[in-house]
Amino acid sequence: MKIGLIAIAGVKIQTRKFVDLGITLPQFVNRGEVIAQLPSLALLTLAGATPDDIDVEYVEVDDIQEYVRSSRLDFDLVALSTYSARAFEAYEVADAYRAVGVPVVFGGLHATVLPAEAARHADAVVVGEGETTWPQVVADFQRRGAAGLKPFYREQQPGQFPLAHAPMPRFDLLSGVPGQSHPAGDAATTGEIHRLGPYNRITVQTTRGCPWDCHFCAASKLYGSRYRLKPVARVLAEIDEVRRLWKRPFIEFADDNTFVNRPWSKHLLRGLAARNIRYFTETDVSLAEDDELLDLLYPSGCRQVLIGFENPNRRSLEGIDRVNWKARQCDRYLEAIDRIQSRGVSVCGCFIVGLDADTTETFDELREFIDRSRLLEVQVTILTPFPGTRLYTDLEREGRLLYPGAWDRCTLFDVNFQPRRMTVEQLEEGVMRLWQDCWNAAAFTRRKRHYRDLLRARGRSAAGQARLEGASDEPPVRLTA
Repeated sequence: MKIGLIAIAGVKIQTRKFVDLGITLPQFVNRGEVIAQLPSLALLTLAGATPDDIDVEYVEVDDIQEYVRSSRLDFDLVALSTYSARAFEAYEVADAYRAVGVPVVFGGLHATVLPAEAARHADAVVVGEGETTWPQVVADFQRRGAAGLKPFYREQQPGQFPLAHAPMPRFDLLSGVPGQSHPAGDAATTGEIHRLGPYNRITVQTTRGCPWDCHFCAASKLYGSRYRLKPVARVLAEIDEVRRLWKRPFIEFADDNTFVNRPWSKHLLRGLAARNIRYFTETDVSLAEDDELLDLLYPSGCRQVLIGFENPNRRSLEGIDRVNWKARQCDRYLEAIDRIQSRGVSVCGCFIVGLDADTTETFDELREFIDRSRLLEVQVTILTPFPGTRLYTDLEREGRLLYPGAWDRCTLFDVNFQPRRMTVEQLEEGVMRLWQDCWNAAAFTRRKRHYRDLLRARGRSAAGQARLEGASDEPPVRLTA
């Protein structure tokens, strides 16, 4: 028995003028390349939960039409996962397999929030976290083939899976993915970048969920409202498995908010310090409150943290999370950025345009804040109503969705709703000017110069830092917005 685990990679912007602009902006292009080079941790985890006597293969698909024309037919069962932005293309792949008699199982975030839609293209749909239900899917298929599959597999206790029981992801499957691979080695001493298969970074998850439950974030629909920690020993074991395959990897923690629990975080950082890795993760601005935690970041291998500031203006932040936590933090943003970056760890500041209080003046306010902040990295995205979010429900009720059900526009770079205080054209033109101002080569060089000055102040040479960064100058786009 052979199972194909198929990931639909990357995102594709729909707005033509944004595509044309992006070609001229190096940082815009690089972000898309980084997204395409992130493997699906969800599918690798399912592979780890599959019995050892079953053959599994991991497949990345970017060119959907080419794959459909020449799709692999040696699988007995296919499991598919993708982002909402590429759901329609994933359905094409599923339909092609089912047309030749290969059963399909759909899972992941999009299938969880829209299981009935996914079921039209699948023999079974896994709703929620797959670790609890995937073994049953496989067992049912082994007993009776496609006839044994249930239409839906749902968790008995959604969002409660104990991460201590998480299976070891099958990182070894990545070495078989087509693409340029590099032999194991130490990038810091050879000056080369070493990768596992075609990937420039590997994902490991340390936590699930986020306590703030922002109205635009879809991740809570999959992970539930309870913030969960994976035991530190378990995280380190997964990292050691990556290191077994890739001597000095660049790792991305596939978390929504890593450093919420400070005692656990400090325990993890001390464990990472001896492992000679570099990593990127997402967290919130409260990281800057703890000096001990900040001092542990760089020695642990942390090279960048992504923080969702969303907007530097309190009026725009009002109401985006249930307890107004972010609105209460905005006066501390500049100090927090300085405290983190002064430790040698760069900050990727994430901002959203199109929030209900935003006006045409917001773009100038945001541009001024970015200049004052001296952030190394800046990500400016458009407010996006993902299916299943409170934001989508609110906009649908108010009649402000421009393309209901057009999931291919859920890219973070396409406008698919009517802004409250400006026109669609004003939003598009304003964000284009921001991208031009923030993502051109000169602006990035200016910000990088400031970061290198910080490193020199801490006794780290720019050349040494370049070797340590190794994998990429660019963080991935935060796909949950």
